[in-house]
Amino acid sequence: MAHTSHLDIVSSVLDPFTECLTLEAAKRIAAFQAAPATQSRLDDLADKADEGLLTADEQAEYDRYRSVFHFVTILQSKARAYLKRHPVE
Repeated sequence: MAHTSHLDIVSSVLDPFTECLTLEAAKRIAAFQAAPATQSRLDDLADKADEGLLTADEQAEYDRYRSVFHFVTILQSKARAYLKRHPVE
C-alpha cells in the first residue's frame, strides 16, 4: 500500500478550497506573511532547533508553528494555482 503523507492529505482535502476563491482573495492569500513577532518567534525556535537547544516545551511549540506554516503554504500554493488559471489582464 502506498504511503500518503500528511501534507498530501491536507492538500487533497483543500482541493475544493479553490472553488471558493476570488481573484482578490487569491492574491491576498498568495502574498500572506506572518506578523513580524510571530516570524521572529519561529526564527528563534528554528535557530535553537538547529543548535539542538530546544526544551521539550519549545520543541512542541516549534512543531505546532511548523504545522500551521505548512498548512498556510498549501493554501498559498492553491491560491497561486488559481491565479495561474485566472491571469489578470
